[in-house]
This record gives sequence, C-alpha cells and structure tokens, in this order.
Amino acid sequence: MMWLAAAGWGAFGAVSLLIGAWLAVHWRPQARTVGLIMGFGAGTLLGAIAYELIPEESFRNGWSFIAFAIGSVVFFAADRATTGRHKSEAAASSSIALGALLDGVPESLVLGMSLAAGGHVSIAFLAAVFLSNLPESLGATSGLRKAGHTTMAIYRMWAGIVLVSAVAAALGYALLRLLPHADGAYVEAFAAGAVLTMLANSMIPEAVKQGRRWTGLLVTLGFAVAGVLTLLE
Repeated sequence: MMWLAAAGWGAFGAVSLLIGAWLAVHWRPQARTVGLIMGFGAGTLLGAIAYELIPEESFRNGWSFIAFAIGSVVFFAADRATTGRHKSEAAASSSIALGALLDGVPESLVLGMSLAAGGHVSIAFLAAVFLSNLPESLGATSGLRKAGHTTMAIYRMWAGIVLVSAVAAALGYALLRLLPHADGAYVEAFAAGAVLTMLANSMIPEAVKQGRRWTGLLVTLGFAVAGVLTLLE
C-alpha cells in the first residue's frame, strides 16, 4: 500500500495551502506583512526551481527545455483565460492560486515517483514545497477575500488542490512502478516553467507592491533557506 504513503506525502506538501488560508482568515495580517511573507515564499520557490526542479543534469537534452517551455506556456495561457489581460489584486490572487495548482500537480508526481524509485521522498524538495505553499495561499486568500469571495469557497478551493496533489502523488508512484525507466525530469521541467512564469507575472510583483523595498531581502532569504534544505539530503 505504498501508493497510500505517496498520496499522504503529496497531501502533506500541499496541506500548508489550507494553513496559509486559515492564517489569512484568522490572523488578518497587514498588507505589508503579506507582501514580505510572499517575498520569502517566492524565494523558496526560486530555490526549489534552481536546486531541485532543474538541476544541471536534467537539461542535457533539448526535451527538458521543451517541457520547461510548455510549462510556461500552459500557465500563461490558463492565466490569461481565467484572469484576462489586466492584473487587478483579485486577478493576481487568482493567478497565484492557479500557479499553486499547476505546480502542485507535477510537484506531487515527482514526490510519488521519488518514493517509488528510492523508497523515500526528498526532504529538501518536500520542505520547499510545504514552505512555498504557505505564503502562496496566505497572499492569495487575502486578495480573494478583499475581492468578495466567501471564506468557505476559498477553503474548498485549497482543499481541492490538496486532494488533487494527493492523487497526483499516488499516480506518480504507480507510474514509476509500472514503467521503471520513466524519467521524472520532464515533469520537473514542466513544473519549473509554470512556477517561474507565475513568480514573474504575479507573486513577485504583488509581493513588491505590498512589501515594498524589504521584499528583495526576503526573496533572497527564502532562496538561501531553500539552498540550505538541499544539504539535508
């Protein structure tokens, strides 16, 4: 029943989305605090891309670059279709939520595949996913509540992403068991492309808007923390 363990790890990595939403609802942090926390989360995501999703050996052939580009285009097209051309605060929050889904699925696939391949998940990658999801949902929830979305609707959205992540992790485990030579590098590259596009278009601009000058320092700190976590491997 290892596929259940894989599903559990996928849900664990994504459950911080619900924690971040709860904090946004009950803590109600000021806009500047949200911006700084989002900046830290953006840094950890950048670190996850640099250290985990696109290590040098994964880009030794052109197919990984193609998967990276596809991830970017898929996020851009989905974001454009759901939020339109102009980025209001609500649209930026919706983009971050969409990014959480588009990077959560491939991230969970990778978690499940790593469990099937080596019998354990990457602690650094799991920690980076958990830490980055927290400020993503905190920032997006704050914006969605200001736009008039109900608390229950927001909770249902994040809970749905947690469920999808759990299923994706189980599928990743099953895939590698059925196809032992399957390569997760393309899945990782797709996730990297989607995440990087979301960071550039939505999360970092929104973090700077709310957190002001200190945001850059928090982005750098988040990146450094993600780098330190890789040493736990």
